[in-house]
Amino acid sequence: MPGSETCETWPFECLRCLHAWTEEFVHLCDAYGNGGDIWLSSGVPVPPPWSGACCPACGAYRVTWYPSGRPARHREPGPEPEPEPALAPAEPPDRASAPFPERTPLPGRLLIALGVPLALFVGYELYAGAVAAAHPQP
Repeated sequence: MPGSETCETWPFECLRCLHAWTEEFVHLCDAYGNGGDIWLSSGVPVPPPWSGACCPACGAYRVTWYPSGRPARHREPGPEPEPEPALAPAEPPDRASAPFPERTPLPGRLLIALGVPLALFVGYELYAGAVAAAHPQP
């Protein structure tokens, strides 16, 4: 008795880069619908669509699939729309742009932010050690 063969289109979406695509699969099973399911993609046996899909854009394995069709909230796969050119905000004509005040470079501020607490901690430890040496406990 011949088995059944169904052609299914599965939409996928990458959870990392949000790339969406569809793949065609042929599902073969025996005449009674029992075990021995075989999934084919382009005539090559592959694992079932719900296991181990890989994003063709970024190679991530964090992929979701929709066996009953693509939900309406997701865009259909296709060419990416071209971004609209950003317009520069217009500057008021009566106001000239004032130069920004010069800022302290980040490494200097970082050294102060980390160095002052570290110096206080080391100073306290030296002071506590000197006091403990001057006044031994009986």
